[in-house]
Amino acid sequence: MIDWRAIDTVLLDMDGTLLDLHFDSHFWLEHLPRRYVELHRLDDATQEEVRARIIREQGTLDWYSLAYWRRELGVDILALKREVQHLIGLRGDALDFLTWLKQAHPRVILATNADRESLALKLPLTGLEDYLDAIVSSADLGVPKEEQAFWFALQEVEPFDPARTLFIDDNPSVLESAREFGIRHLMGILQPDSQRPGRELESFIALDRFAALLPEDLPPKGGIHG
Repeated sequence: MIDWRAIDTVLLDMDGTLLDLHFDSHFWLEHLPRRYVELHRLDDATQEEVRARIIREQGTLDWYSLAYWRRELGVDILALKREVQHLIGLRGDALDFLTWLKQAHPRVILATNADRESLALKLPLTGLEDYLDAIVSSADLGVPKEEQAFWFALQEVEPFDPARTLFIDDNPSVLESAREFGIRHLMGILQPDSQRPGRELESFIALDRFAALLPEDLPPKGGIHG
């Protein structure tokens, strides 16, 4: 699927791409609304209002900001995340793919909308940092990946040639933004959340397993499971 001789840079999303999105889906749509109601001693019906409030911010920088939700909801978001941190985990063969990339030639950059507080929680639990050449959060750049300004800012801090870059993300809106910027090789994720059905992406190839990206003539030393 990919001619690795034509790739210098691999940009990878985190949540829903390298990590199972189940943690985030469960936290934001179930755990946080329930704990908000418990902590503020409100009626259970308020949970739906909290969910709607969260969803309204989707695609904005605030949507991804733990500091924003701490102010808005008056609860310690990070402490609540730690209550369910056992759900944080890698997707399928993500670690095998990262191991292969480390042995190969591309520069590997985590390009994520997760803020630094979220990264500080997830990176030690997953070991992702050991496989990455750089980590860039949209919070660092002041704009989410859904917007063109993100890609221009990313190119300033981590120069890359869009024509020789592979970007993998589970968010169709982000992939559209990357395509508009000119990134040539784009892949989506078939099943970001292991507890929800897979979905087809109309405009992008959706990966089920990272092993599908590996060339047959370059077998991984660490072992990608087919």
